[in-house]
Amino acid sequence: MTLDFTLDADQMAVRTQARQFAEGVLSGVEAAIAPLAKPEERFYALRPFFQQMVDAGFVKALIPAEYGGAPFSSLQFVLAVEEIARVDVNVASAVLGTGLGLYPIVHFGSEEQKKRFLPPFCGSDPKLAAIAYTEVTGGANYDNPDPKVGLQTFARIEGEEIVLNGAKHYTTNASGWEGKGADLISVVCRTDPAKPPQESLAIVVVERGTPGVEITGMIDTIGHRATNSPRVEFKDVRVPLANMIGQPGDGMKMVKGAFSWTCAPIGAACVGRMRAAFEYAYEFAKTDNRGGPHPVIEYQNAGYMLADIKMRIEAARYLSWKAADHFDKTGGLDRELANITKVYASELSVQTVYDAMRLVGVDGYGDKTPIAAIMQDVLCFPVYDGGNMGVRRRQLHEMFMEPSYDHLALAENRLSTGN
Repeated sequence: MTLDFTLDADQMAVRTQARQFAEGVLSGVEAAIAPLAKPEERFYALRPFFQQMVDAGFVKALIPAEYGGAPFSSLQFVLAVEEIARVDVNVASAVLGTGLGLYPIVHFGSEEQKKRFLPPFCGSDPKLAAIAYTEVTGGANYDNPDPKVGLQTFARIEGEEIVLNGAKHYTTNASGWEGKGADLISVVCRTDPAKPPQESLAIVVVERGTPGVEITGMIDTIGHRATNSPRVEFKDVRVPLANMIGQPGDGMKMVKGAFSWTCAPIGAACVGRMRAAFEYAYEFAKTDNRGGPHPVIEYQNAGYMLADIKMRIEAARYLSWKAADHFDKTGGLDRELANITKVYASELSVQTVYDAMRLVGVDGYGDKTPIAAIMQDVLCFPVYDGGNMGVRRRQLHEMFMEPSYDHLALAENRLSTGN
C-alpha cells in the first residue's frame, strides 16, 4: 500500500468551489465591517455573507443526508476551510460555531432529536447554532473530578423539565442575528452539584425564544473582529427533559468529540491565514526595493525567511489533512492527532505571520498592509477552542500517562489508545 496525497475529483471540486466563493464573496467582508465600532454590529454585518454560505451548501455540509444535509467528510471540510480562511476568518467561525452547536445532536442525539433539531438548518434561512461551553471563570477544568469546582452551570431536573442556571462567555454565535439569540444553543452543564462531571456532565439544547436566556455582554476581541463572543446567562431557563442529549455523564465524551472535530479545521484555518501573509510578503519582496538598488527578494536573508514561511505552511497543511483523514477513519475516537494538530498549527501560525511582518518591515505593523490584521487573527488560535496550555497539552499529557499509550500508533495510522 502506498501513500497518496493526490486529491480526487470531488475533493478538488470542494476546494475550487471554496476558493471561488472566498474570492468572489468573502473578499467583501473586510470593507463591510471596517466602519463599524461595536463587535455586535460587525457580527450582524456578516449576515448577508453567511446567507450566501448557506445558499452555497456549506451549512448543509455539517448535517447527515437523512436529515436533509449534504455532508462533507472532515477532509473535505478542511480543504474548504483553508481557502475560506485565507480570505476571511469571521464567516468561517460562524459556520464552525454552528457545527459545534450541532455536533452533539448529530453524533449523540436520539432519532427523535435529530429529526426535530437538524432539518431546520438545511433550509434557506441563515440559522445559527452555538455551544455554550466556557464558564465565566474559565473552561480548562470543566472535567475536574472535584464537584465543588469546574463547571458551575447546572441543570436541575424537575419532572419532565430541566431548569438551567449559570453563565457562559465566548459563546460563538449565541446572540444570533440582531441580538435575537441563536436558533439553538447546546449548553454544557451538570445535573447534580454533588456529583463529579464524570457522572453529571450533560448537554441540553435550548431553542431561541426560551425565557430566561439573556445576552449580558459582548467581548471585543483584537482579532476575528466580526466573530460573535457574547456572555450568556441562563436564569431559571426551562426546557423539556427531551432536550437533554444522552444521559448525565455522557457530556464528557460529547465535549471531547466536538472539540476534536474542530482541530483539523482550525489547523486549516491557520494555514489559510499563513498563506495570506506569505502571498503578501512574497509579492512585496518581488516588487519593492525599500529605496535600495534591488528588489528585497534578491537578498539572501529575505529569501531564506520566505523559504522558512513556505516550509511551515506545507507542514501544517499536511498535518491538518492527516488529522482530518484520521478523524474520518476512526470516527473521531482518536484525539491524539487532533490535539497535536491544533497546538502545532496554531502556534506555528503566530511565528510564521510574525516572520512575514519582519520581512515587510514597519509597514507590516500598521494599516498599510494586511499583515497586522492577519497577526491579530492568528494570535487567537492558540488560546481559543480549548487553549493549548490549559486544555490541549493537558489532554496529551493525560494520554501519555496511561499504561496503554502507544506512541507509534499514529505513525502506523492506527487508533491511539490511552485517551
